[in-house]
Amino acid sequence: MTPFVLHCGNPPLPISLTDVPLTSASEIPTNDECDALLAEAAGSPGPRVIVLGGDASLAAVLTRLMRTDRLDVEVAFVPESATAAAHVYRLGTGSRAAKVAMTGTAAPTPLIRDDAGKAVVGRAVVHGASGRALEGEAYVDDTKLFSGTAHAVEIVPTPNMPGLKARVTGGRRLLPHRWAHGRAMQLGAYAASLTRDGVPGDREVKRSTFYRHHVEWLLVR
Repeated sequence: MTPFVLHCGNPPLPISLTDVPLTSASEIPTNDECDALLAEAAGSPGPRVIVLGGDASLAAVLTRLMRTDRLDVEVAFVPESATAAAHVYRLGTGSRAAKVAMTGTAAPTPLIRDDAGKAVVGRAVVHGASGRALEGEAYVDDTKLFSGTAHAVEIVPTPNMPGLKARVTGGRRLLPHRWAHGRAMQLGAYAASLTRDGVPGDREVKRSTFYRHHVEWLLVR
């Protein structure tokens, strides 16, 4: 295993990673920044990318690996503090996560993406556009989440098959709907806004699908 650190933004560098080759990147790495790291790792035996950053940082790296057919590269995640993805995959933070990144074992893990070709690692939310209610319907595989009006739909990856879970949240209900587990969540609406791993989408959509990619990613745990 040959580790390479992608330092996204300005989180503290754990001591155990100080001797590992490091590439600095934006908080949400660009394609060029991801490609620079992959070029440095090219030819190394068993390259392992250690993403030091937040959920959006990890999602950007996985999106690039997926689009460039490089999901054979091992990926470790070192968040500074607890994040949605750290909770999903039961990962530590800071120095504890860094130790796992250096000594852990990579295992195939379901990769969740949407129909725009973007990976989701912690949490995605579909809500009504411009503060309005979400009007339409949504399914997880054959299970109906809602039909009519809802406040929002939350989608979360799972570390095991079938790959994701989703539920209706908020609104007048005191408690959210139960989670529905499946391979895909499909939604049709008059207008909807997406937020992926804390990053708002740049346009409204009428349809959105989140689903398990046909190739898994190699998560170090």
